[in-house]
Amino acid sequence: MKPQIIVVCGPTATGKTRLGIALAEKYNGEIVSADSMQVYRRMDIGTAKATPEERALVPHHMLDVAEPTEDYSVSRYVREAGAVCDGLLAEGKTPVLVGGTGLYIDSLLAGRDFAERAEADESLRAAIAAEYDEIGGEAMLERLRAFDPERAQRLHPADRRRIVRAVEIYRLTGKTITAHDAETRARPPRYRAFTVALSYRDRADLYARIDSRVDEMLAQGLFAEVESLLAEGLSAECTAMQAIGYKEAVLALRGELSREEAAALIKQSSRRYAKRQLTWFGRNEAAHWIRWEHTPDFGAALSEIARLLSTE
Repeated sequence: MKPQIIVVCGPTATGKTRLGIALAEKYNGEIVSADSMQVYRRMDIGTAKATPEERALVPHHMLDVAEPTEDYSVSRYVREAGAVCDGLLAEGKTPVLVGGTGLYIDSLLAGRDFAERAEADESLRAAIAAEYDEIGGEAMLERLRAFDPERAQRLHPADRRRIVRAVEIYRLTGKTITAHDAETRARPPRYRAFTVALSYRDRADLYARIDSRVDEMLAQGLFAEVESLLAEGLSAECTAMQAIGYKEAVLALRGELSREEAAALIKQSSRRYAKRQLTWFGRNEAAHWIRWEHTPDFGAALSEIARLLSTE
């Protein structure tokens, strides 16, 4: 059966934006971003958003939909991006989902809704967060382990946000996140997707491209972007400012690191993030991997994708 959605995923700095635009142009599509940091306004350089010139080629959605002061959630993404995809499909267009946030992509395609129910009571979330702060991560994780040992096994005691979310969902719905995930997997997916995952054959080439991307961001004015966000009153502790590139820049602007040390730390953190992305997307047995040889060959990639799509 013909796929409804084309997905372009993979680690950072692998050419997802360019390939996604080319696919949207070829298949009467529009881009739907799947990046947890590109949702924030005025955070452009450090999140590697599509440039104004790139956005002029095909329409882009799910960029700049939230203020950096907001805690944007996966459930909100599923709700908003799902509405975009449904609208495009109703118009006879192809949503081209492009990004590296695997949780957003998987949740949208599956149609997960458990987190929406968990958002219904902000006071409960605040109370659980206060409980975490009072007793500490280790003790809170033990409480989670009592009713959801599988999820507790996957979390670090310092992962405050996810521990609080797991406890919150259980107290609000009477079901664990693990149970909700199992129910989601048992349901048919919300969309039929053709997934392309990008990387490099040689991991050294990927890391070199990541380092080059960071140098480009710094040259484009990443530190000035972060300085401007802080000047407008944005807290350095808010969720948006914990993104790679931003939290390191804050340390440099505070004088806790030199700019050279911050740049090296951004590169290191980006390479580690790329490894986690490879692990995440590597679990998708349906993904069609395109691994570049030193430099991307987008023409060859488009031809290969056309061949694969013709067999769907």
